[in-house]
Amino acid sequence: MIINVGQVVDISLLLSMTDRAAPLAAPSAMHPESWRLGAQVEAWARGRGLVLGDPDTSPLGRARCERLAARVFPTAELPAVDLFARWLTWTLALDDTLDHPPLADSGSAVHALYDDLLRAMRRGHARPGARPLEAALVELWDAASANMSREWRRRFMLHLETHRDACAEEAVNRRVRHVPTLAQYAPLRRRACGPFLYDLLEPVLGVELPARLLRTPRWTTLALGVADIVAWSNDVASHDLEAARGDVHDLPAVLVRAHGLDPDDTATIGHMVADKIADRVEDAWAAARRLPEMLDRLELTVAQRAAAAQVVKVLLDIPRAHVEWLAESGRFGPPGESPAPLRLDALASLR
Repeated sequence: MIINVGQVVDISLLLSMTDRAAPLAAPSAMHPESWRLGAQVEAWARGRGLVLGDPDTSPLGRARCERLAARVFPTAELPAVDLFARWLTWTLALDDTLDHPPLADSGSAVHALYDDLLRAMRRGHARPGARPLEAALVELWDAASANMSREWRRRFMLHLETHRDACAEEAVNRRVRHVPTLAQYAPLRRRACGPFLYDLLEPVLGVELPARLLRTPRWTTLALGVADIVAWSNDVASHDLEAARGDVHDLPAVLVRAHGLDPDDTATIGHMVADKIADRVEDAWAAARRLPEMLDRLELTVAQRAAAAQVVKVLLDIPRAHVEWLAESGRFGPPGESPAPLRLDALASLR
């Protein structure tokens, strides 16, 4: 079933939300070597076979993942930012594979692909003749995990498995034409939106968070809130493409079904999407404001508190950085099309 709610779901909706979600108002900084980073990441993606031919002919080639990495980590060392940009590129390449036949509507095919990927990580090398996704993953995993503990590695692997299970569930939903309920949708979308990427904040920053901090309710509220904001903002940008192929795993489509809305009632749908995102912004920032007292109770070391502060800052910067990336990325538009003038003009007006 196609639920197309029209032009209300484009990036201008997010760019107009700053009066309702103040934390999204401040423009993100950009790493001073972003253009050098872009050349490096493009060369790597082409060299690993993730991008073939003219980059402008594929959504992955037009994505400009290095721009998102450069906004999320504007002051980090370039090699670390480069690593994060490569992980983003790999994740979008995986996403493109999972969203299209033959994996788009086959949970078993999703599991089979992931079995190959996870075995390669545990083995430490790709199979001879393995697909580019497998070979690139082993390389990225070696670089990201080199200085991390066994506990961090286990957490990362669990989040990869969580992603696998969510993508398989989405594939089954597509096959049986099931539209998730609102209660089903939020945790499913969160798990299908690369939860392992948030673990990478630590090796990029050169820190590692204690497990007891990650288990606390306030940290969970912060982390899941940011993940939801990013996932739902991405839904706004990707809705038209997903609707065109009959996919209903995005917030506007789920809201239309859940509330029995007229898909042409763009004003109501737009307000509901914006309200959901604004509520999650408030949840996440409220949790962040209350973190210091929790850190006191946990009796963390000075180094652990410093590490937590670094990661919290990046987490809170991610939603705005992501919105700006959505505005400048060509991932969600037709081949050869630059970001719409409306997007760029709206973005410029907020600077």
